[in-house]
Amino acid sequence: MELTEMSTETLVFLDSAFLVVHTALIFFNLFGWTWKKTLRLNLLSIFLTAGSWVAFAPWYGFGYCPCTDWHWQIKWALGQTDLPNNYLTYLFDAWTGIAVSDEFAFRLAWGALLPALVLSLYLNLKGNGKKKMK
Repeated sequence: MELTEMSTETLVFLDSAFLVVHTALIFFNLFGWTWKKTLRLNLLSIFLTAGSWVAFAPWYGFGYCPCTDWHWQIKWALGQTDLPNNYLTYLFDAWTGIAVSDEFAFRLAWGALLPALVLSLYLNLKGNGKKKMK
């Protein structure tokens, strides 16, 4: 089924679901390393996120996120246009009304993800992600 064939109610639900899930994914990427139970999953999630930003660059541009792309397709089906290139730009405006540039949001995304990657990688290599055998 094409997005244009979906009911407005379904599209509104999907829009809200993407807002919650995509935002939760961002927070998980940034803070999922703090719990032993999620440490390995956090590292995988960060690698997949950063990987998509880099791997899809030749086709979609540096920083491409499939979640943002899918969310924007839903918003376009709802008739929303003039969406920013960066999801964080959208979140700042949607949550606070503060307008930030895509460049600022891009730098913030990398500036926040890289320390989370370093911490997650360090803790995983240190062994905090392994269960101790008795």
